[in-house]
Amino acid sequence: MRSLGQSAPRVPAIALVLTAVLTVQCGSALATKLFDRVGPEGAVLLRTGMAAIVLLALSRPGIDHIRQAGVRDVLVFGLTFLGMNSLFYAAIDRIPLGTAVTLEFVGPLAVAIVGSHRRLDFLWALLAAAGIVLLSDGLGSAGVFDLGALLALAAGGCWGLYIIQGARIGAALPGLGALAVAVSIAAVLSIPFGVAQGGSDLLVPSTLAIGLAVAVISSVIPYSLELEALRRLPSAVFGVLMSIEPAVAALIGFVLLGQGLELTEVLAIGLVVIASAGALRTATSPPRDS
Repeated sequence: MRSLGQSAPRVPAIALVLTAVLTVQCGSALATKLFDRVGPEGAVLLRTGMAAIVLLALSRPGIDHIRQAGVRDVLVFGLTFLGMNSLFYAAIDRIPLGTAVTLEFVGPLAVAIVGSHRRLDFLWALLAAAGIVLLSDGLGSAGVFDLGALLALAAGGCWGLYIIQGARIGAALPGLGALAVAVSIAAVLSIPFGVAQGGSDLLVPSTLAIGLAVAVISSVIPYSLELEALRRLPSAVFGVLMSIEPAVAALIGFVLLGQGLELTEVLAIGLVVIASAGALRTATSPPRDS
């Protein structure tokens, strides 16, 4: 079955990436509407459960492919996906969306810097650290030790592990197959937590409808578009484009959720965006001859 990205080959690849970034953050904003109904854990269950059904139908990963990828690695991949989403939803239940995404972005930024081993990466690390320090000023007296901030940073750590683990099993489960398996495992593991928090409210038709919308907007559409964009763009360009995600999250938080930002917070997000773009750019560029 063709993915959403493959069905529109004439759409510029850059537009695919930007649309993916926009839909992910719109999905996160929509997910907050579920928190009052079923709580963050209930929202995770609805998102992963609905997304698993759609992604399995689209990709149809075979048992042989899962065995080839390694059952243990696949389970770890699913666990990191669950941790990433559960911690992130718990974070945006406490702090603004733009702030949470900026802090979460430290995970993939760290993966890019550690994997590059270039002197210039020290500058990107300093810029990111400066951004986090500035951002902590807007979180009250607790600063970066605010529970919401800690949850976002922990989600970023899971995101980094998700990237590393995804690279390991991606060859055995191409396309949406790896994501479908990860989301399915996360959905199964999230059942006790989601049911404990959401209860019978999880079965309310309007809640199920929002959950389906979140699943499609946050997972199915963006990942399909990103896969198609990766086929048509150099990885360095793709990484730089993805680095605008914290800024887009702040914009979506302002427009859809009414979450304003102080000037220092805007500057902090800008520093992390620059650091992420620089680190991802140098990490995917071949080293120059000395």
